[in-house]
Order: sequence, then structure tokens, then C-alpha cells
Amino acid sequence: MHRPKTARTNRPRRSTFSLCLLASALISATGVSSAPLAQSAQSSLPSIQAHVDQGEFRQAKLDINAMQQQSPDAPDSKALAFESERMRRIEMEFTIKPEDLLASIQRYIPDASEEDVARWNKAGLLEYKIIDGEQRYFNKAAYNLVHISDAAAARTSDYRRFTDKAPLYSLHPHHSAVIAAHKDGATPLRKHLEITYSLTVDADAVPAGETVRAWLPFPKELRGRQENVRLIDSKPAKHVLAPTATPQRTIYLEKTAQAGTPTKFEVQYAFDSLSRHTRIDAAAVTSVEDKALAPFKSERPPHIQFTPELRALSERIVGNESNPYRIAQKLFAHVDQIPWAGAREYSTIRNISQYAAQAGHADCGQQTLLLITLMRMNGIPARWQSGWEFSPETFDTMHDWGEFYLAPYGWLPMDVTHGLLDSDDEALRWFYLGGLDSYRLIFNTDYSRTFVPAKQHFRSETVDSQRGEVEWRGGNLYFDQWDYEMQWTPRENLNTAGN
Repeated sequence: MHRPKTARTNRPRRSTFSLCLLASALISATGVSSAPLAQSAQSSLPSIQAHVDQGEFRQAKLDINAMQQQSPDAPDSKALAFESERMRRIEMEFTIKPEDLLASIQRYIPDASEEDVARWNKAGLLEYKIIDGEQRYFNKAAYNLVHISDAAAARTSDYRRFTDKAPLYSLHPHHSAVIAAHKDGATPLRKHLEITYSLTVDADAVPAGETVRAWLPFPKELRGRQENVRLIDSKPAKHVLAPTATPQRTIYLEKTAQAGTPTKFEVQYAFDSLSRHTRIDAAAVTSVEDKALAPFKSERPPHIQFTPELRALSERIVGNESNPYRIAQKLFAHVDQIPWAGAREYSTIRNISQYAAQAGHADCGQQTLLLITLMRMNGIPARWQSGWEFSPETFDTMHDWGEFYLAPYGWLPMDVTHGLLDSDDEALRWFYLGGLDSYRLIFNTDYSRTFVPAKQHFRSETVDSQRGEVEWRGGNLYFDQWDYEMQWTPRENLNTAGN
């Protein structure tokens, strides 16, 4: 997911001891009475999830408390506990009261008025939730407004959208250099990068003497995409490096917490990032019947589901087109026109592809999951990829993209957030549907997969793996309890074209 580096500042600080994810502790912290057990006795996980989705948090907490008291070891116990955690995370993200919204917007648009707010609300440009009858706006509602509304952005003095700061989100000499490098099967562009990545847990976030367990993302070795991966150093030195075949690869580290001192983990590594580009002839493309690709054409709840709403959307986009590549182009162009905006934490969203289609905005991971879903719905194999992206300049960010399969070409990259480039040259215009720049760092070839070694508690990021994960025996440490830093250095190599 794209996430501006100041994202943590919007999150309230919480003490570690309130973060133990035992559901009973979470429920008792709400102050909700467990008296109406008889009324809640017939509750079920689906009914509780419905209450959560409808913003009926008090009732959901009552029902969870009742079910856990009646059957503490039931198969649904972990799922129930996570519904409590999901509500806590939602409440952390939706904190702006209606009376405070205008002031939040005026940080970006100083002359905004209450009439403007009413109009933007009516247009669905300000994301909010009704929680137990009270309206609460998303922390990034004002920030996102100037990303999804051209009219609102025009009223700022010097504001640039997040993606405007990224050199490769518009036509750049590097794109032409990649195409030229891949012509007639020539050598791809290769960028050698060295990374220092650190994750620092706040002082006293974990009681002194307790073991802090951290999983930092680590690059995969992928022939023709990402090569010469080399671990240089880790702090602490003792580590467990997940096999390169692990779908979400990490390096695992442990440290003992000390009173009054932050707990810092660090890893240094190097790798080569290789560009990709394939000239696709639509007339040569055929349907895919390979049974080995069946999983990549199937649903995978909760985030890849062929819902009635998405089926109807697919039919409107695709029409009578039957060529797989032309279908892919139509789907890519549709998702590309969804405005980018700062994302909610993925763990707070029940079905990300459905959300991306309906919210009126989406970040890179949300756009990618929607595109994967629509492609699979049309018989085109598609899968996830993510990590970090860099640029020929100083820009870098976490980023998600994907791959799709076309016969006879095989697996090809797709980055719908970079989208269509402004060029009359078809190869350049559709560069990111079948091509990719050479400034990528790939940690993940799938989403929501088990770490090696396995994590014991809930993950902070239940879908992606780009920032890391931390826990201790008392529970997970959420994003408001630690910070991260990415430092990258490009190194010269024999192939420097397009820099």
C-alpha cells in the first residue's frame, strides 16, 4: 500500500498493556456490561460481523462477551477476538467529529466553508462511519479530499498530490529506456540497490525483561525480476531468514526489552532489480486452459470474491469483448481512473476489492485487489506482488502491484496505480500492463500468508507485509507503538541506461 511517511502522526498513542489481544480484556476495557447473556445467547460470528459492519459496536461487544463466556474454546474464538480488535482499529482511524471537520479541511483549503463541507459530503467525498449512532470521519478525510476532487485541489495554494511527487507516475525517459532494452530480447535494465531498514519499538512498549519478536520484510530471489539478493548484516546478528519460496518473506529477530530504552531491529541487504517489458500482440493471445493456473482464476475470500456488484461492474466494462488482452486493457483502464487516496488500514476493511469499487477512491493495494478480482472473473489468471518502489530521483514508498497471465506470453507485470501513461505511443501508453520499471523491491508474491517462523498473535497488517510485524508474549504491537525507516542507496553497475 502507498502510505505517506507521516501516517503514524494521525494515530493516538496507547500503552502496551491495553494492547493484549485477549478478547475478554478488550471487552472489559469498554465498560460494557455482560448482563444480557440470555439475549446474546443466539449470537453467531456472522451476526456479530454484521453488527460491526453496521457500526453497532456496543451490541457487537456485548455479543462477543456473551459468546466467549459461554464457549471460551469454541472454533470461532480467534475470529471473535479479532472482531474486537477490528473495532478498536476502526475507532483509531475514525476520530474526527463533525464539528471538527471544517478545521481539518482548512489546513489544506483555508477558505473552505460549512457550505463546502455539506456539498462535499453530499458528493460522497468525505469518508465517514456511523459508530453507535455517532458520525465519525476518517482521519485522512481532509487529506484525501484534495486527492479525489480536482475542484478541491484547485483551491489549494501549492499542494501537490502524493503521486505527483513520483517521477515514474508520468512519462519519463526511463520508460523508453526499458522498452529499448527489451527490444528483440535484449538485456533488461538492472539497478543495484543497497538497503538499510530499521524497526524501532517505543520505550516501555513492552515490559523490561520480556522478549520482543520482530519480522522485518526481506527480498525474494526471483529470476529475471530480482536477483543477487544478499544479506549484509542484521542487528541483532542472530536471525532466522525465511526461505526464498516463502510467499511473504521476512527476517526474524529477537531482543530483550530494557526499561526506558527503545528496542531497535535493523537489517542491511543488497539486490538487483530488473526491468520487464513485453510487446503484446492481441491477435496472438489465446484463452488459458492450464489446470495449474486454476487457483489464479478463482475466488479467495475475503478480498477476492465474485460478488453480484462486481459481476455487474465487469459486464459493464467488458461488454462483448472476448480477447483476453483487450479485456485486460478495459479492466486496467477502468481501475486506473479510480482516484488514489490515503488508505485505511487493510485490517479494518471486510472485502478490499468491493471497497475499492465502491468507495470512490483507492490506494495501490486496493486497486490491485480489485483488478485481480475482475481479471479472474473474466478467466484471466492474476496474482499479487508487493514491496517497495524507488525512482531515478529521491522518491520511494511502499507499493503494491500484480501480475497477470496471457498465453503465449506467460506471467506479465501490471501496475494499475502507475496506470496509463500520457503518450500516443501504444507501447509507452500501456507500459504498466505488461511492463515494469527497474526500481522495485519485492518482498511478497502473495498476500495474507503465514510467516516463517509463524506469528503467534494477530498481525497489524493482515494483508500486506512491507513495514514489519512485532509482538511479545502479551500480544501484538500495533503501528502506533513503533516506527520504521527505509534508507536506500543505488550503486553503479554495468547497465546504467535510463538513469
